[in-house]
Amino acid sequence: MKPFWKVVFGGCLGTLIAFILVNVIFFWFIGSAVSSFSKGSEETASVPRNAILKIDFQQPISERGTESFSFNPLALSGSMTEGVSLLDAIRALDAAAADPQIRFVYLKTDALAMEVAHMEEFRAALDRFRESGKPVVAYCQGLSAGSYYLASVADKVILNAYGDVMISGLSSQLMYYKDLIDHLGIDIQLIRHGKYKSAGEPYIKSEMSQENREQYEIMLGSIWNTIAEQVASHRDFTAEQFNAWIDNLEISTVEQAKEKGLVDELWYDDQVRDYFCTLCDVKKAKDLKYIGLKDYAKARVRSNLRSKDKIAVIYADGEIAMDDKGDGSIGNNFAKIIGEVRQDPQVKAVVFRVNSPGGSVQASAAIEREVELLKESGIPVIASYGVYAASGGYWISCGADKIFSDKTTLTGSIGVFGLIPSFGKALKKNVHLNVYEVSTHKHGSLVSGMSPLDPEEEVVMQASIDRTYDDFVNRVAAGRSLTYEAVDDIAQGRVWAGTDAIGIGLVDELGGLTEAINYAASAVSLDTYRLVEYPAKEPMMNRLLASMNESGTEQDVRAETPADLFATAGNWLLNLNGPEIVSRMPYMTIYLK
Repeated sequence: MKPFWKVVFGGCLGTLIAFILVNVIFFWFIGSAVSSFSKGSEETASVPRNAILKIDFQQPISERGTESFSFNPLALSGSMTEGVSLLDAIRALDAAAADPQIRFVYLKTDALAMEVAHMEEFRAALDRFRESGKPVVAYCQGLSAGSYYLASVADKVILNAYGDVMISGLSSQLMYYKDLIDHLGIDIQLIRHGKYKSAGEPYIKSEMSQENREQYEIMLGSIWNTIAEQVASHRDFTAEQFNAWIDNLEISTVEQAKEKGLVDELWYDDQVRDYFCTLCDVKKAKDLKYIGLKDYAKARVRSNLRSKDKIAVIYADGEIAMDDKGDGSIGNNFAKIIGEVRQDPQVKAVVFRVNSPGGSVQASAAIEREVELLKESGIPVIASYGVYAASGGYWISCGADKIFSDKTTLTGSIGVFGLIPSFGKALKKNVHLNVYEVSTHKHGSLVSGMSPLDPEEEVVMQASIDRTYDDFVNRVAAGRSLTYEAVDDIAQGRVWAGTDAIGIGLVDELGGLTEAINYAASAVSLDTYRLVEYPAKEPMMNRLLASMNESGTEQDVRAETPADLFATAGNWLLNLNGPEIVSRMPYMTIYLK
């Protein structure tokens, strides 16, 4: 038997040593990669003369810029991709327009992964670049609605001669869970105020309600009209023609795209390089000089450090929760940051950038309170809406002195709901566990999550929801100088696209973050100022370790696949442990196809 135990012990010891070595190598590699990555981030890139500003979206553009890390333990290799914040990307384009060392912008939209509202703001910056007299040239291996929306701003749109074309419009997917929930034996009670407040609807219905379908059809129609009109304004066809071609599947080949004027040339890579040589007055492709958007932003985007006066850009980016969990949510710590900004005498104006679907009512009220204190201290607050500023996202910003919104922003959703699950029957049905509750009072099990609300408890919850809704509407009415009745008429939980929101008084002007910053500067008569951004970004290592522990949160509200959407919604449901009043927009995913 001794040889047997030697083999077992030796195998266990070898496994343990291998495990330790792999972890040591893994964390050593991560540390080295982060160190070199951070060092590279601090270095100032140089801009070559006669350069082409290449934007290929391998470095993704997002609200604040993101970093992603991948590691192959077998090959002991990894890679880290640094994203670009939307503000830095726009400021880089504006700088490039006046930079004599930049000849033109080379736009590649094939790896595009941007939210529609971010595309809208970036597209406007590309349009400003064109106004400088320098061209924008787009070269695409294939065309989808999203990639073409961005590429269509270019002076010349080139499509690979053997590329793919599939433009089918805009769609949204919502997943309904009631049949699954019934099968599992879970009881769900939804208490809401607002017939359009549909965030909890998938848990109590098997199909979309008429009111929800109505708001989605109008909202998606408004967003698509913006896209179609902006595309047509840069090409030799009308939005009506563009829509008809899509409906009739008449732009599904490269030849059709060229024939109908969506693109100017059908070229291969070598022909594109020859064209670039002509634009740059060089003879060979090897003489072409490129600089990426991230490197160009490092070289040219600077804060005016000499100026004592500051304009603070405060990002409310993510789900609103009572506790900031380090997962992208905003809450108590975020409210404290606003308080710290208020106490800085050098801050002359605040741009409140909201990119939130909402969340906790209590946390929303705390953040709104700090915004009010900002205004009372004499600091103008200019709101800028990103992808969405809905429900709690609208609550925290409706009192701003002025509100800017993109045309494709999702906003409004002024409504409140409570979603109350009970798992007692599910435990008995699926895992054969019987739960018995003993309480000192009649309603002692109200927050246990094991039994549904009784009629008396339901009345109390409904009254609480109604009071919170009235409070929400009154806050909006005061902030927007409207009557209660006027707000109630456009509220009821309904989500609006920015292009419609301006007509009903929810926002003041259509424009992006750049326009909001410019307005803030003019409001306090500042010609020179220093932009400072809050909250401060976490160190790279902290973000990397946090990302390794993420298990999926409501930040995935725009998930890429139905499976992701289901996982997100399921995670949110499982985190509910009793009655909770929430103000947030529905789970949804929007596809540009």
